[in-house]
Amino acid sequence: MMEALLDLTEWSDLPDSARAMARLSLFDWMVCGLAGVGEPVSAILRAHVAGSGAATVFGGGTAPARAAALANGTISHALDYDDTHFGHIGHLSVGIYPAALAVGQEVGADTAAVVDAFLVGAEAAIRIGMVLGVGHYNRGFHQTATAGAFGATIAAGRLYGLTRGQMRVALGLCATRASGLKSQFGTMGKPLNAGIAASNGVECAALALAGMTSASDGIWGPQGFVATHSDAPMLWDSRAAFLFEDVQYKLHACCHGTHAMIEALGAVKRQHNLPAERVAAIRLRTSPRWLSVCDIKTPRTGLEVKFSYAWLAGMVLSGIATSSDRSYTDALAQDAALTDFARRITVTGDAAVGEMQALGQVKTVDGQIIRFAHDLAARQPLDQLQAALRAKADGLIGVERAGQLWAGAQTAQDLGRMMQA
Repeated sequence: MMEALLDLTEWSDLPDSARAMARLSLFDWMVCGLAGVGEPVSAILRAHVAGSGAATVFGGGTAPARAAALANGTISHALDYDDTHFGHIGHLSVGIYPAALAVGQEVGADTAAVVDAFLVGAEAAIRIGMVLGVGHYNRGFHQTATAGAFGATIAAGRLYGLTRGQMRVALGLCATRASGLKSQFGTMGKPLNAGIAASNGVECAALALAGMTSASDGIWGPQGFVATHSDAPMLWDSRAAFLFEDVQYKLHACCHGTHAMIEALGAVKRQHNLPAERVAAIRLRTSPRWLSVCDIKTPRTGLEVKFSYAWLAGMVLSGIATSSDRSYTDALAQDAALTDFARRITVTGDAAVGEMQALGQVKTVDGQIIRFAHDLAARQPLDQLQAALRAKADGLIGVERAGQLWAGAQTAQDLGRMMQA
């Protein structure tokens, strides 16, 4: 399987449809990074890496590539508003694009090369994430940081021009570096996991280029990453199709595991003109995978609200914007009306419900039963997806700036300049 992974790292005939999605991810990632500059965790990371170097840091200034990747991965995940891939079970752009762009700036690569490096790294991360499987995630590992670190290593390695042998070493080194735990969810440690993935990728690729050695197969070999981090690993997916094209973009500023419910309840509210006060009870069926992630019953902070089905359901039916990060204040976690509404929500894990689905029913105070369902896997046409991401960007960073960034992500403009706050 290591040989198959190394074969993937050498892919050059990349489909235009996958490249188009990768450019959308570049745009969305940069929007999330610019929007996250004002977050407290961003100030901490910017101060931590302050200095000079070849790579730009979100908000201004430069740092060495590894440090910039650490900061930019963390900053861009600060709002938890970035893309998700459910096969990978994690966020791709925030762990891989910071590595690709930092190394790209260091070596003078153009935007097209950075996008291709990201795309190949993301595809590898997805397939490694699928090998590790849901068991890895359920044990408490954050695949954004674990499988994502291998993707970041590959992206950085391609831009450094690593040979096949050097890429093997880099992946072996990454196997002893990749880390990240779900116990950090709801804290600043969660976005830091994305930064760790990106910085690990740059570091491991750079060390391999410098002549370091490592285990010949640190991923699948004896006592390698898969053997030590997964109880029931899956087989390597050898399909030629790009699994990356199933990436999902966040249109709500909260955990992606809650988005199917949000979309479903939003439709119920619109179609039935249903305010929160007319709801007697909601029964939600969701994938068991999400119960340990986004079913915080009593959130203490605005960050924890993003991982609470009960609070988010109340926000939807109360008309509080889930798409705006400004909604998720610490005061919201103490809101008396939402606290009362949360008592009406019953969340059940159902193995028959996919991780991109939500099913359930709303019971009104007059006894009416309204059934709901939504599946995020239903692909939007590209033009609709572009329009949705542009609208999201307009709200986060302003119309003029979003337009400039859109143009930059589609061409070979200086992306570093556009990362200035």
